[in-house]
Amino acid sequence: MAAEQEEKIVIRGTVEDVIYRSSDSDYAVIEIDCEGELITLVGELAGISAGEEVVAYGNFVNHPTYGNQFRCDGCEITLPTKAAAILKYLSSKAIPGIGQTIARRLVENFGDNTLEVMANDPESLENIKGITKKKAQEISSEVSKVFGLTDTIRNLGGMGLSTGDSLQLYKVFGHDASEIIRDNPYMLCEYPVYKDFAEADALAENFNIPEADFRRIRAAIVNTLRHNLANGHTCLPTEKLIDITANFISVNRDDVEIELYRSAEEGVFCLLNTDIGEMTFLRDEYEAEKYIAQRLRDLAKTRYTERDDVENRIDRFQERIGIEYEPLQREAIVQALSSGVVVITGGPGTGKTTTVNAILSLCEERGDRVALCAPTGRAAKRMTELTGKEAKTIHRLLEVAYGSRESLRFVHNEEKPLKYDVVIIDEMSMVDNLLFCNLLKGLKPWCRLVLVGDDHQLPSVGEGNILKDIISSGACVTIELEKIFRQAAQSLIVVNSHAIVNGEAPDLERRDRDFFFLAAEKDEVPQLVSDLVSRRLPKSYKYDPLEDIQVITPSRLGMSGTGTLNESLRDQLNPASSEKSEVKIGSVIFREGDKVMQTRNNYDIEWKKEDGEQGVGVFNGDIGRVECIDRRNGIMDVRYDDRTAQYDFEQARQLDQAYAITVHKSQGSEFPAVILAVGDTPRKLCYRNLLYTAVTRARNLLIITGNDALIAMMVGNDKKMFRYTGLATMLREGTE
Repeated sequence: MAAEQEEKIVIRGTVEDVIYRSSDSDYAVIEIDCEGELITLVGELAGISAGEEVVAYGNFVNHPTYGNQFRCDGCEITLPTKAAAILKYLSSKAIPGIGQTIARRLVENFGDNTLEVMANDPESLENIKGITKKKAQEISSEVSKVFGLTDTIRNLGGMGLSTGDSLQLYKVFGHDASEIIRDNPYMLCEYPVYKDFAEADALAENFNIPEADFRRIRAAIVNTLRHNLANGHTCLPTEKLIDITANFISVNRDDVEIELYRSAEEGVFCLLNTDIGEMTFLRDEYEAEKYIAQRLRDLAKTRYTERDDVENRIDRFQERIGIEYEPLQREAIVQALSSGVVVITGGPGTGKTTTVNAILSLCEERGDRVALCAPTGRAAKRMTELTGKEAKTIHRLLEVAYGSRESLRFVHNEEKPLKYDVVIIDEMSMVDNLLFCNLLKGLKPWCRLVLVGDDHQLPSVGEGNILKDIISSGACVTIELEKIFRQAAQSLIVVNSHAIVNGEAPDLERRDRDFFFLAAEKDEVPQLVSDLVSRRLPKSYKYDPLEDIQVITPSRLGMSGTGTLNESLRDQLNPASSEKSEVKIGSVIFREGDKVMQTRNNYDIEWKKEDGEQGVGVFNGDIGRVECIDRRNGIMDVRYDDRTAQYDFEQARQLDQAYAITVHKSQGSEFPAVILAVGDTPRKLCYRNLLYTAVTRARNLLIITGNDALIAMMVGNDKKMFRYTGLATMLREGTE
């Protein structure tokens, strides 16, 4: 089954002080007295208070700033049993309603038995000055909960689980948590802790669960489906899933097939017949695609305004502003004003922005309440600049509801929908399944949708392939803008991007416009890129190296990868200095002045604007600058456009250097100048829509450096990022 786990060091001691506790995770820093020596423990140590006794498992590490620490992988907690330790414990406000004064009175009266009396004899507490009958009952209830919690953490800790994981399991399963996990260790792979299958498998081996046990097989199927969510698949072909799972855990294929269909009957998995065979989903993913399909089908059937009325309004609008829309633009405007949902797609220079602006003006003229949104902060900012109206991220539009780190919830949903009559979404290719499902749940049933995007770009980072699925299904009106307007045709960025889509080689010879190719050997790329960013482009075009220029590359590895380029660029743009504080977090060294990117959605990081507005939430792909590093207090301030977010050092693990970023991370963004490095791009990343996405990130200037043979290879490889999904089938056929 699983490989034997590495042996851990064990230390014992009494908690002296909680130095730091993260507000949005279970990470904490505590000091324990270990036979007279103070030792600093770091890790998931939620629920620990001063005075408690701990047995911690882990290893000593040498922190570059804070010195020797014990990184805790798991611990057992025991409530204090001696009067002095109990006083320290109660004085730390571990029990609500008890401060230092009452703590002292309790210990003076009950000594070593204080906690037992508090849990089991609330009447005796009434004799203590300051404790009423009601308060005595409340205290007794709280201490009983603490006893249950510590027993659970101790029992689960004995199974190798961290305090943080044990606390999360206790919140969901209560006092029965340890028995539930002992009965089925594979529950650890599910909500709320989502442990890796190998960890659950190792624990199951201790409990002598057979290799072909139904619990193990079911967990392995779930693990396979969850793993493939990270690759964008919302489902997998059932036959393929059975084969993968059987090989993964080395069991008979028939056993996997039997358990998959039995679990499907119980509602654990959902099955769907498609054109390419039967697909298996996790229930949440199936329900999301089913909901999306039903809402879009309902909207697609609805007509809001007669076509003749819309045509007349467009005629009057054109006359008033002195413009005449080309036929496909006009048709997109007509459909947006008369249909429940319309998709507007097209490459750069085909007039998508002009079309959206007309739709926006005509809707507002009619009195419609219109919301503009996009999946990322940069895409929303660009939409604001192009329309002159405020655009928000989808997260900001729906307003994230806080209070649970395990699941994302929004303020606006089916019970509390947004007030808008029309919602226009830009960069639809980037929107994933669950986010789009949540958006639809947050809209009134009759709210019209205008979906704008470029289906030749890379699909979303998250699971699903929404835009392509909607277009391929034919269930919604789709208008593809094709004409390149005269002004846009003067741009080689535009001309070459359309050539790439058509499988034609871009013009790499011309140097008189906005698209340049500079040949370089792979080991020459880092120096060439650094020189372009730090000297040549600022000198020739007055670009700010950090604000106006973005280096992008297909890969993280190699001489043209983000690792090498970030190091080279930072040496030029933000060299080390005694005046700049820096700190190493994980494998990344952060320095004041660094250009950084948030690498995952975090709905709890607090930010503040200069006008005093405050909020929470920083999202995957947001790019900012490190303004301040406070090593003493373990916090870092990062400036994102008009707001400053504050990170603790644990949250900062979600940041990465952003002098150079991958093409995937650049999705939805547009930069004044882009340098694309392709000196030694791996062959598996040499495909057409990745190159197309990279080229279309540049607004005014694009320079490609590296190997022209790789560019030709990318153009010639029309590999699509294929994803298994069920949305197109559901849109075409409906669901039961």
